[in-house]
Order: sequence, then C-alpha cells, then structure tokens
Amino acid sequence: MRQAGRSLPEYRAIRGEGSILEAIKQPELSAEITIQPVHRYGVDAAVLYSDIVVPPHAVGFGIDVKPGTGPVAETPIRSAADLDRLRPLEPDDVSYVADTVDLLVAELPHDVPLLAFAGAPFTVGSYLIEGAPSRTYENTKALMHTDEVLWHRVMERLADQAITFIDVQLQHGARAFQLFDSWAGSLSVADYDRFVFPHSQRVFGELADRHPGIGGIHFGIGCDHLLERMYAAGPQVIGLDWRTPIQAARRRLGADTVVQGNLDPALVLAGAEPALKGTRAVLADNAGHPGHIFNLGHGVQPDTDPGVLGEIVSLVHELTER
Repeated sequence: MRQAGRSLPEYRAIRGEGSILEAIKQPELSAEITIQPVHRYGVDAAVLYSDIVVPPHAVGFGIDVKPGTGPVAETPIRSAADLDRLRPLEPDDVSYVADTVDLLVAELPHDVPLLAFAGAPFTVGSYLIEGAPSRTYENTKALMHTDEVLWHRVMERLADQAITFIDVQLQHGARAFQLFDSWAGSLSVADYDRFVFPHSQRVFGELADRHPGIGGIHFGIGCDHLLERMYAAGPQVIGLDWRTPIQAARRRLGADTVVQGNLDPALVLAGAEPALKGTRAVLADNAGHPGHIFNLGHGVQPDTDPGVLGEIVSLVHELTER
C-alpha cells in the first residue's frame, strides 16, 4: 500500500509539517519518501508518494488534506456551476509528479518497478461532494439519485483526470498502476453498476489502449459484494481487503485471477507473532499460485512497528523464494 513508509522514523524526520499536498510538490522529497521502504525492507516494488486528491487540487478546485482529518473541500459540489472549478487536468498541472517519477526511475534498481496510482472517480468524487470524509455519503448518494445528469458529468470529469494523472506517471516510467476506489463498498451492486462502473471501466479501458501490456490493479475496502463488477471494469489484478479469502475470490473470478492482498493491518499492530501467523495464513490461502502480490488488506497505520513490517517482508521472501 502507498502508506508503507509513513510509520518509519526516517519518514517523520524529513516529512515536515502541514499538508501532504505540499510535500508532494517537492520532487526530491517525494522521491526520497517513496524509496525509503525499498531501502529499509527490500520490497519488490515502490509505490509513488502521492495522494488521490492531487488532480482536483492541481486544477484549483479547492481541496486540501488536513492532517488528522483527510481531504477537505471548503466549497463542495452542489450544482453544475461547481464543475467550473473541476476543469480537465493537463500534464503541466502535475509536472512536479512527473519530475518525481523521473528521479525514482533513475534511482530504483531495474528489478524494482515503480507503481503509479490515482483515485477512482467515485472515491475522489465523494470527497468533493461531501466536503470531508464521511460515514454515510449522504450528499454523494443524494446527488446520484436527484441529479443523475450532473452526477455523470462529475464522474466523467474525474475519470478524465484519473486517466491523465496515471498516463503522466506511466509516460515517465512507472510500470504498473493502481486505481483506488476505497469507498465504493458503501454502494449497493445496483448503484455501483448504474453510477460508477462505466466510469471506472473507461479509466482502465483508455489506459489499456494507451499503454498495452501495462497492468492495472483495482482496490476497494469492504467491496466483497462488488468483487465481480470491480473485476469486470478491466483491471489485470484485483486487490482484496482482509475480508475476502483469496481462494474464494478465485472461485468467483476464475482460477487464473491475479490478486493483491490481504493481511489484516490490525494483525500488524498486534505484534510480530500474530502478524507472522497471519502472513503464513495468507500465503497458505494463495496455495503457491504465481498470480499473487502479497500486501496488506488496507494501508499501513502510522503507529505500526517498522520492525514487524520487516519481519513480514522477510518471511514472505523466504516462503515464496524460487
């Protein structure tokens, strides 16, 4: 997960105060933060230090990431007039991200690929419409069901931004990408199909056309009921949180399905013994299938013991060495 470094003392030593969005605008700092987990743990890939609200922030929508809270928009989307603040993303808007990718591609060993990422239209849209993190998504669902035309215009604009944002990262040397639809699990299957699926499908489809052979990963939290639909959107890899067993996912999606996941991050917080026991259980669930990217089933918590993460990485490498 992209938060792999945020529990590290070396991260806290250089991160500085204030919004993550300001740190992301500093390519040398962002590159160093991205590569810290690679240096410490010897993990098999690096995930760009960035954030899902970089695109709307970069076009001047008016959103920031408040420490301890998350993305906050002072003036949320309430009418078609608010779309004027959500203009299309141009590559020059995120030139600092391209510069960060350039630095990382030059520094990372060739066998450690850099992964790009973006937020999916629904999840990013929920922040722009709610104005802050939400448990109920009341404004988001209200817009869906009271002004479907505006809803789809917002989703189309955010899909455009996600495509451009990932495309910039891939053009500069990232070798795979992840689309985070973290909060799609708040939707029913019917609402997902009607209001979300077409837009996520377009992101994967257009990126596949632009970058043949580049793998895309699709991930959401609490999305077991949406698993088939999220996979049908077009990723090459489906991310699983800790609730969905790997073998159950392959029974539903196909025996050759490539999965990412899915150790419960709470086990990491519980200490080395439960974390390593859980790691062995995840690997046993995968049963030696070659199509598995071992990962947590959600992000690394800031108060995670870095030593426990190191033991997990070592165990995974030991048990999967060929």
